[in-house]
Amino acid sequence: MTQSRDLLIELGTEELPPKALKALASAFHDGFIQKLKELELSYVDSEWMATPRRLAIRVFELDTQQQDKIQDRQGPAVAAAFNADGSPKPAAVGFAKSCGVEVDDLERVSTPKGERLAFQLTVKGQATSELIPEAIEYALSKLPIPKAMRWGNGDHEFIRVPHWLLILFGEEVPQATIFDLTASNQSFGHRFHAPQAITIENPKSYDEQLANAYVDVSFASRKAKIRNQVESIAQTLNATPVVDEDLLEEVAALVEWPVALQGGFDETFLEVPAEALIATMQADQKYFHLVDEKQKLLPYFITVSNIESTRPQSVIDGNEKVIRPRLSDAKFFYEADKKHRLDSYSEKLKNIIFQKKLGSLFDKTQRVKAVASELAAPLQGNVEDIQRAADLCKSDLMTNMVYEFPELQGIMGSYYAKNDGENEQVCKAMNEIYQPRFAGDQLPSSATGSALSIADRLDTLVGIFGIGQPPTGAKDPFALRRSAVGLIRILTEKKINLDLKPLVNSSIGSYQGIELTEETCSQVLSFIEGRMNAWYLERGYSAQVLQSVFALKLTNPYDIQQRIEAVNHFNQLDDSEALAAANKRVGNILSKADIDVQQNRVDAQLFEQEEERALFDQLETITEEVQQLVAQSQYQSALTMLAKLREPVDAFFDHVMVNAEDTKVRSNRLALLNALHSLFLSIADISLLQK
Repeated sequence: MTQSRDLLIELGTEELPPKALKALASAFHDGFIQKLKELELSYVDSEWMATPRRLAIRVFELDTQQQDKIQDRQGPAVAAAFNADGSPKPAAVGFAKSCGVEVDDLERVSTPKGERLAFQLTVKGQATSELIPEAIEYALSKLPIPKAMRWGNGDHEFIRVPHWLLILFGEEVPQATIFDLTASNQSFGHRFHAPQAITIENPKSYDEQLANAYVDVSFASRKAKIRNQVESIAQTLNATPVVDEDLLEEVAALVEWPVALQGGFDETFLEVPAEALIATMQADQKYFHLVDEKQKLLPYFITVSNIESTRPQSVIDGNEKVIRPRLSDAKFFYEADKKHRLDSYSEKLKNIIFQKKLGSLFDKTQRVKAVASELAAPLQGNVEDIQRAADLCKSDLMTNMVYEFPELQGIMGSYYAKNDGENEQVCKAMNEIYQPRFAGDQLPSSATGSALSIADRLDTLVGIFGIGQPPTGAKDPFALRRSAVGLIRILTEKKINLDLKPLVNSSIGSYQGIELTEETCSQVLSFIEGRMNAWYLERGYSAQVLQSVFALKLTNPYDIQQRIEAVNHFNQLDDSEALAAANKRVGNILSKADIDVQQNRVDAQLFEQEEERALFDQLETITEEVQQLVAQSQYQSALTMLAKLREPVDAFFDHVMVNAEDTKVRSNRLALLNALHSLFLSIADISLLQK
């Protein structure tokens, strides 16, 4: 029976980049486990751990040795292996030597090619302790490190300078040297609370021993502690903490021993827009902010220290001292920006390049204005509001506040527009042009904001595709994928019935004096379709359902969504598979027809068999109603009605020969099938639903 032990690996380093810590730890673990599987070493479970100063892996009940392998080896033919007197020829001697035995130890086996020499070789499995260094090296080579650094006089490269290497297999320390560090059973505690070396007794005691040295090695545990401490402090203030998940993860990656402390700032700073104060606290200091029951910002913050100070008030005082001038800067920027009307910044946009081939940001606002104006009617918006908002939509990029905090673009524009006395629609649109900013973000709520957001995204897509710079692989510098998904979300979730093809052509037309490629329209629409396909796949729709709708090459995202939902429902019906197969058969027959079936009308006088008449009658009965349902976008009801054709369609193919010898009869039957096919194609190509 194979024996097993727990394995612990810890690589100690200088402080690792906080935003990359989780990805590094996970990749280190995954690479190591992948190598264990390649080496055919079994284990029960595994986990990764990480702090700012260490990456660690623990594997539970890992085999202490590879399994022995039996190799059946075949050598030369017996006839070619021995002389007439029975003495072995060089071929036999060489084969025996390669197996590590004498010729007399070889066996003879019968094969389809005759009798051959053979030997069953046992390959001894290697000890796991000998293979661990190889697996570590492999895992380190697979880490996602965009920029590595060198140190000392060696040639080693890593994301930060390594300082110690712990490898503990049970109680054994395997021999290994990585980054010129010799493996040992020693780790190190908190840099300030317990900087001395700690001898780890065994892999299972690791967490407890490090915790005694003020290091919580579990990333998830530190996150939970921070959240709990923040919520506990907020409760004492009768406040609600806003715990941003990204900030929480970053703070958990910055500390080994989290201690949350509450500080505050002068209430006069609350005159500054809350978003600016929050950006200052989060970006610079990694603070969590608090709000009251009305979601208004309170003059408090919670910082997470990496030490358990004997004088916590001193730590709080220090943080308050640091944040005060930063908040003062934000207040200064806000007051300085308000001294100028937002429209006074528009001219400055002429000096800011959007893309060197596509003109300035001012040019972009004018193109957005032209296209967004066309959306006033379909979105039931006010064209004057849309045009005014378009003129101002990028102006806040020239303000002090947005220069300092680019993530506040649009948000500050709304505040400055309100300060200038612009109406509510215009003010809201300043921010809504950028919505949704990310997956799950809220959508524009106003018609003006929706018009600007749609037009702005299309302008970027058209321009970048038009100059031949579409996204490639992981490179998408203009965030075209995000723009396309945002566009899809606005149109589908807000149920906006809008054909994109004429709008894309309008956007192309707005690029006056800038030459775009002839394929721009088709490329942009194809790209949007591709993002829609991926978007629906992520939401669990089958590839066949999506293909059946996208085969029609439609360009109205909301209409496409309605069809997808209808076909998805139809695909669950008992009759769907048979009708899909029948439609495929019909399509094949029509594609091979020797006449133009589109020109023919069905003539009931030419029917020779009851089954073709029955199909025609049923088709006649439902066609008008199906067409009305399709015109009203009631695709699910239309497909449910078409499902009634299953029996007459099956009967038709069971008893009717389509390619009759009589040309008129054949043409009439093809026309009947074309009418059937066209009715289904008015919704989707259900022949693609075949499993």
